[in-house]
Amino acid sequence: FPLYSTNIESIEVVRRGKVRRSKLYYLRSRRGKSARIAEDTHYKPLSGEAEA
Repeated sequence: FPLYSTNIESIEVVRRGKVRRSKLYYLRSRRGKSARIAEDTHYKPLSGEAEA
């Protein structure tokens, strides 16, 4: 993923999920409820981040 590309202005994390795989390619073929990822409820934002 080209994080430092000049074409990408910013990246915003909308929500965090918990998965056991490093690659999420298997989600491409899934639709509906099977494509959902369990939300990570143990996430603690850094002190500098503002909560939305």
